Amino acid sequence: QVSLVESGGALVQPGGSLRLSCVASGIDFERYHNGWYRQAPGKKRELVAAVTQFGNIDYSDAAKGRFTIDRDNDKKTVYLQMNSLKAEEAADYCCNAQTQVTRMYQPGGLAGWGQGTQVTVAS
Repeated sequence: QVSLVESGGALVQPGGSLRLSCVASGIDFERYHNGWYRQAPGKKRELVAAVTQFGNIDYSDAAKGRFTIDRDNDKKTVYLQMNSLKAEEAADYCCNAQTQVTRMYQPGGLAGWGQGTQVTVAS
């Protein structure tokens, strides 16, 4: 059974940076694709960034140029470096792991979420 534990969320000022971590257990991590998602109050969960088992990376338009996703298979961990954060990006950030790439783009249908980590962007 997959277990995902996110960390790294915090209060940061607009323009600041954070590095989120997601540690996985219970799965053969190297065979999974990983994604970072966020959900703000009253909004649907959205994909922010994804990295496949092959190292292919995709970002949402909002994340391109400011966020970086990477993974460490030895540590079974996927990271999300976020720079130049904006107030509207405050949300609960969570990760997911799937064996099918297409499922990464359907967050509404996914299970196996971690508890998330809260990112607050405010002065």
